[in-house]
Amino acid sequence: MTKLPLARTLALLIPVVLLGGAYISQYIGGLHPCDMCWWQRYPHMVAIPLALLAFATKERPGTSATFTTLAAIAIAISGGIGLFHAGVEYGWWEGLTTCSTTPSGGNPADILNQIMATPVIRCDVAPWTLLGISLAGYNGILSVSGAIAILTLLAGKGRRA
Repeated sequence: MTKLPLARTLALLIPVVLLGGAYISQYIGGLHPCDMCWWQRYPHMVAIPLALLAFATKERPGTSATFTTLAAIAIAISGGIGLFHAGVEYGWWEGLTTCSTTPSGGNPADILNQIMATPVIRCDVAPWTLLGISLAGYNGILSVSGAIAILTLLAGKGRRA
């Protein structure tokens, strides 16, 4: 496998796997996302269609490499947000928001009940850790590492379709 196809594949797999893990932890694991968790998801949501465009343009290596690079940048942005969020969780610095989820949908007349029933999800408390690293920390580590790997592949020689 030449470098561009591998870079394209990583640019698609990394956000799919990390975003999939986020939704699994939310809907199966019951770990509701805070505001900063959502911020980490948005760049992955952007990276996926960019990576798909890289695959769609694989017959034009320059264009495909451009879309792959843009996907890697989006992945890196998610990783940066994840590392910042992890720092908030570990108490290294303060977050930028009040970090609580807001109710959405439903009957506007029942908004007070929705607000009262909505659990406050704090950004400064890690709801889950493994080996002392939170989900935000893992997103930061994996996203930044993945983006570096993709950009390193793209910077190397042999960018063939």
